[in-house]
Amino acid sequence: MRSWDAAVERAQERLGAVARLRPVASGDDGRRFARWDLASLAEGESGEPVDPDALTPPAERRLRERLGESGREWPCGELYRRRYWVLGRDGEPVGTVAVDNWTRGPGQLAVSSLYLRPGARGLGLAGETLAEVYRAATAEGLPGYRLEAHWTWQHAVRYYLRRGLWVVSWKHAIGFARMPQLPPYRVREEGGRLLFLVADRPHDPPDPQDPDDPPGPDVRSEAPHGTLHSWTPLLAAGREGRWLRLDETAAYRQADGWVRGYARTTLALHLALAGHPLVRGPQWWAEAWRWSDTGEPEGLAYKIEHFEQLARDGGRRVVTPYRPVVTASRRLGDSGDG
Repeated sequence: MRSWDAAVERAQERLGAVARLRPVASGDDGRRFARWDLASLAEGESGEPVDPDALTPPAERRLRERLGESGREWPCGELYRRRYWVLGRDGEPVGTVAVDNWTRGPGQLAVSSLYLRPGARGLGLAGETLAEVYRAATAEGLPGYRLEAHWTWQHAVRYYLRRGLWVVSWKHAIGFARMPQLPPYRVREEGGRLLFLVADRPHDPPDPQDPDDPPGPDVRSEAPHGTLHSWTPLLAAGREGRWLRLDETAAYRQADGWVRGYARTTLALHLALAGHPLVRGPQWWAEAWRWSDTGEPEGLAYKIEHFEQLARDGGRRVVTPYRPVVTASRRLGDSGDG
């Protein structure tokens, strides 16, 4: 059996040899990376871009204090992950990415600190970087990669869905993954409902796509050009009154375990972003805590309410399409009659 640690080391070596990536050196180079990492966190929290190279030491200190625990700089952070500059067309850094030195989930590379300066966005660099990580992982026998984004970072969450990543967890943040075991998928609206479909077999003619901003959540930039798929519906979900209705197809019940498990979680996030309900009734909501790591859509509703409350408690403005679950007990509590 191959050692995961050795496979990760070889994957890191592959990434270090990629022309568009440059390993971060120690000293001033590492301090600069830390400022760029901070700028990414600040933009995620506030929605406002921060110029990392314009941060003076006092400004950096104030920004870290404002961000609290998330803005904390961890000494010797380079020991647990390998950091890379993402290089622009001229060979100068325009972004960052980091990959842990050990695996997460079922032996996947763990990606963090994916960030591009505003002027470098829209050029396909983020997609190319994720594609390189995937190639490095699978070349060494590792099942793809995993990354996380906070629910309140709506731009990032929507971006990863546009990349066609699957949703695998929501324990501490929204967990996304690309794995060889999971086929391309698409989510299509039909009659007010969302249909979740997976690719069946490839066929021609070619399917042209923009590598940086694919036309929908069903297309992966890393997928080979020149292939089309036939699509098999697995799940259909929509509104029934003020509750969710979720239906399975026979194909869903016959799918393998990876697809069955993560089809529900991935569709749940699409539903949340479309403003659809995530709860099938009061009984389901009473049990929602059972799926607070992953699983049924009610678990995502439970965690979204938790994530949004934490953000508000931290003084941050929350703007998302999610609407809190309203139950009889909540209405009584709000009216003062409980």
